[in-house]
Amino acid sequence: MTTALLKGRKILIVDDEPDVLDTLTELLSMCEISTADSFDKASDLLVSKDFDLAILDIMGVNGYELLKIATSRGVIPVMLTARALALEDTVRSYREGAAAYIPKDEMAQIEIYLNDVLELYGMGKNTWTRWYDRFVNYYNRKFGLDWQEYSREFLEIYHLENRSKSDE
Repeated sequence: MTTALLKGRKILIVDDEPDVLDTLTELLSMCEISTADSFDKASDLLVSKDFDLAILDIMGVNGYELLKIATSRGVIPVMLTARALALEDTVRSYREGAAAYIPKDEMAQIEIYLNDVLELYGMGKNTWTRWYDRFVNYYNRKFGLDWQEYSREFLEIYHLENRSKSDE
């Protein structure tokens, strides 16, 4: 697995579940990790330290408020959630500036997803185009094939990006 893009990156991980913090810290051992288990601790860290990425839970730590702080500070935010895994939250995360929305039951692959985000972000491309490739089958299983009707916005981004690639 490629760690080149992640090696040495400063990442803030925010979750109210200690086992999630421990697991992600272990999975991202090539990075400089800071953790927070509450909104207050996370917001203090976001404004007092520099981070490349912030992995934010939604429930229990007021993740959407942290998303606002992260984006205002130029930190690439990634949402990671279990209880808020819903189409509405996926779309809200996209609209409010998250670079990706990852289900917790997929966190074992966090290195792959963060590499995707960093690669596309570095090229100035929309990080959600690869998100769609990675998660379309997961969402089909979880929400049924008609979830894409609800999320037409994702399809437009994905298809426009892929159409421009085929035109090159």
